[in-house]
Parts: sequence; C-alpha cells; structure tokens
Amino acid sequence: MNWEEVNAISQMVSSAAVVLSVLYLGIQVHRSTRVAKLATQDAAATALRDVTKHLMENAELERIWRVGLEDIGALSAEERARFFHATYQWLKAFETIHFHYVYGLMDRQLWEGWQELLRHYVAAPGIAHYWKLRPEVFSERFRKFVNALEPPTKQRTVGTLFGEERKA
Repeated sequence: MNWEEVNAISQMVSSAAVVLSVLYLGIQVHRSTRVAKLATQDAAATALRDVTKHLMENAELERIWRVGLEDIGALSAEERARFFHATYQWLKAFETIHFHYVYGLMDRQLWEGWQELLRHYVAAPGIAHYWKLRPEVFSERFRKFVNALEPPTKQRTVGTLFGEERKA
C-alpha cells in the first residue's frame, strides 16, 4: 500500500466520521426541540391554570368572573376592577400561548383547543368590553389575531354553561 492509498482511505474514514457526527447532531437537535415544545406546552397550560386557580379557590372571585363575563354592569366598581385584572391576566396567558404557537412551539391540535376556548371567551360581553378599552396592552400580532376570530354561533363560557345546565 502506498501513501496515496493510505491518504485516500484516511480521507474516506474522516468523511464517514463527519457524516456520522452530523447525523448524531441532527438527532440530538430533534430531541432537544421536542423537549422544548413539550416544556412550552406545559408552561402554557400552567400559566392559564395559575390564572384560573384563584377563581376555583375563591367563591367571590369566581362569582365576579362569571357575572362579569356576561353582565359587567351588574358588578360594582371594585368588582369591575377585579374582573379587569383577571381578564388582563387571562388574555396575557393566551397571548403567550399564541406566541408559542406562532413560533412553532405549540402542537397544532393543542393550539386548536386553546383557540376555541379563547374564541368563546373574547366574545363574552365582559371581555369584549375590556378588549375595546385596553387592546394596546397586547402585541399587535395578538390584537390582529383576536380581532380576526369568528364569534361562535353559541357562546359557551362558565357563565353561559351554568344556564344551560339549569335548563337540562
């Protein structure tokens, strides 16, 4: 074997090592991306749970939320302020979820469920009122998205579902 053959074999081995390294790196990046997506999806659900947890644990806050969704005029000034704070937090959680979806970090099927929930709630009179007063506190991309949502034919929020349960 001469030096040219040894050189050719070493270049071939070196090339194969580079190809294997690139394949290994690609697999690791894919796994890392999948883990990042799962973490993002979990963080999105946690963010919304953090907002709604207070409503579950505090009957007065839950009443303010439920009544405010459908008839904000039925709330006192203090209750409206609490409703607005809750609405801001709720919409900010959805803005973050939307951001994750736009950047490919949210599974499409999960996003469709979130979007459907958002569609029903932004159509609620109380949130629609808040949205008219304070859209500028949200990103332009999220404002365009929310404004383009088709209102549901039958709005279903915690406020309207209770009414449906009583009729059944």
